[in-house]
Amino acid sequence: MSIIKTTLLAAIFLIPMWHYGQHTDQINSNRPGETMSAFAVGKSVFQMETGIYGIKEKHELLNYENKGLGLDVMLRWGLFFEQLELIADLQYQNQQHLENFVMDQQSGLKKTVFGAKYLIFDPFKNYEKKVNLYSWKANRAFDWHQLIPAVSVFAGANLTMSNNPYYFSPKGEISPKVMLITQNHLGDGKWVFVTNIIGDYIGTDFPSYGYVLTLTRGFNDKWSGFIENQGFKSDFYSDAIIRGGAAFLLNKDMQIDASISNSLKNTPSMLYGGIGFSWRYDANYKEVRMKIK
Repeated sequence: MSIIKTTLLAAIFLIPMWHYGQHTDQINSNRPGETMSAFAVGKSVFQMETGIYGIKEKHELLNYENKGLGLDVMLRWGLFFEQLELIADLQYQNQQHLENFVMDQQSGLKKTVFGAKYLIFDPFKNYEKKVNLYSWKANRAFDWHQLIPAVSVFAGANLTMSNNPYYFSPKGEISPKVMLITQNHLGDGKWVFVTNIIGDYIGTDFPSYGYVLTLTRGFNDKWSGFIENQGFKSDFYSDAIIRGGAAFLLNKDMQIDASISNSLKNTPSMLYGGIGFSWRYDANYKEVRMKIK
């Protein structure tokens, strides 16, 4: 290796490294997938993620069909700590329900969840990737550290109103929802793999347990795409869903997206697609960083 290359690598190695807070230069939205990311938006940062969708559902055994439109809204607020995020997750759906040749118009809040997410482990904290001054090959080798995931937990509550057409019970209930979240950044950050393990409607007559796996690929500074597999099971309803889509960064605080989803079962079969918009307000954010020697 030439003296110039050796000197340059040594200079890079000796530059102090900084570990930043969870706030990123560009908006980091959960959309258009269904997974919740492990990292918070950052202390004092507010973020809104919303979208509209259309859905078509048909049940072969029960002989019913649903066609409708819906609205998703997720509000995220970083509060008190870099690791903490308060979340409100709402979904409203209006549909035509056809069963036994009888048409019924249904509408209501299909999902109303309030809770908080906390990052309990960050693999990048106090971590410095070593530079080998003598081996270009060693510096290009696979970084096994990226297999260590960031880990977060979410705890919240479902609020269900009485006579909700999308709920299995006619009475209103409040029930817990918990989630274990992991996130890996692979291939110098171009690939992101997120896992959610979910316990929902806990303590009710029909608790639900499931997972969501999302793999996202950043193609350039503006475009990213994702594929996703979601599964859930309860005595009331179970399914497996494949989802895919893309997102485009309008600027550092705004993103638009589109996705399409299809179920793997026909009890019921579901096909739905949507478009969305994410916006971040971070004017009050103060950079948090920690020097790593």
